[in-house]
Parts: sequence; C-alpha cells; structure tokens
Amino acid sequence: MIRVLVADDQALVRAGVRMLLQAAGGMEVVAEAEDGAEAVRLAETHLPDVILMDVRMPRVDGLEATRRIIAARPASRIVVLTTFAEDANVYTALRAGAVGFLVKDDEPERMVDAVRRAVSGEQLLAPSVLRRVVERALTADEEAAAPVPARLTERELEVLALVGTGLSNAEIADELHVGVTTIKTHLAAAMDKLGLRNRIQAAVVAHRAGLVDAAFRVRPSRRDP
Repeated sequence: MIRVLVADDQALVRAGVRMLLQAAGGMEVVAEAEDGAEAVRLAETHLPDVILMDVRMPRVDGLEATRRIIAARPASRIVVLTTFAEDANVYTALRAGAVGFLVKDDEPERMVDAVRRAVSGEQLLAPSVLRRVVERALTADEEAAAPVPARLTERELEVLALVGTGLSNAEIADELHVGVTTIKTHLAAAMDKLGLRNRIQAAVVAHRAGLVDAAFRVRPSRRDP
C-alpha cells in the first residue's frame, strides 16, 4: 500500500485527489495539509511514501515546504503540483529535491501514474519539459563540462546516457533488451556512486559529461584516458 500525503490549500482539490487515488487501488491518503507548514509537520509525523505538494499555499508555499522536508528526510518522494507549467517553478521545485512536477489539469490517470512512478524513483516530466530543465541547469552551472565518470561501469554509463535523453526505465529496458528491474539496479548504483538524488540530476550529469548531445541523442560510448 502506497501511503500519500496531499498538501493543497483548497479542500475540494484535496478531496478530489483523495478519491482519485483511493479509487485506483493500492494507495491510501494518510494525511492532508492546507498549507506548507502543516505539510512539513505531517510529513514528519506520518512518513508518507509520496507527497503531492501544491506550489501556491499560504504561510509557507510548496517550494519552501519541499526544501524543509527534503532537508529533514532526503529520501522523501515529493511531486509538486501547480496550475501552470512555469519554467521557474519546475526548475526551483526540482532543485529543492522534488522528484517530479505535475500540472493540475493533466489527465487524472497521470496523477495516479505519477504516484506509482515516484515510489520507484522515476522522473515525472515530459521529455519536452526535461529538455528545458536540463538546458537551464547547464546554463546556470558554472561547470558546464566534466569528464565521463570513471567510477561507473559501461552498463551504468549506458543507462545514465539514456536517462539523459528523457527515456523512462521501461523504455530504457526495451532499448537495451533487459528487464526493468535490471535498469533500476544499474541506475541506482550509478546515482549512489555520483551522489545524485533524482533522475533530473542524473540527466544533467549525463549532458555535462558529454554522454548526450544537444539534440538529446546518446553519443558513442567513451571514457577519458
């Protein structure tokens, strides 16, 4: 059973999300918060598997609440919700430690899928949004280039590169003709070695190391001598 905390200042939205998730099966809304401060407190009390966090809330907004929750529990899985897919919010939310970003007018099934994917550490961004986030991160980063991580195995580099193109675990598994569990294992190992928290950071590293080109295509495998 996936335990979910829903944080939104509108009671009707919280009720709708709760009904949607519980109707999907395998999920339980264990707490609801009407502002960011309450979300931080309830996250510490209930230790949910996934937190659905609205951006615009009174007292403490969702972005600041995300920072506080991640600071206390770095492994927390937070999916940020907003009415508009603003680049600034996407970038800020992911830098704060969120694992994904959803627009409230998305199809209901996408939210259900987002919760399930968040638990497994999947990215929750469309490839087009991922492209903008990675490009912005590279532009803002003073160290725009770095050597290919020598600590990674060839398979881990392969998986990291494909993450950089925006593929999901299932799509990478199809590409490499292996099981999804195998991909998760390689990606987890690569992220652990590199000290990364989420797939967005992994995608940025893949681009910075030259594993992926500007068109989001995998470059031929290489290592620095």
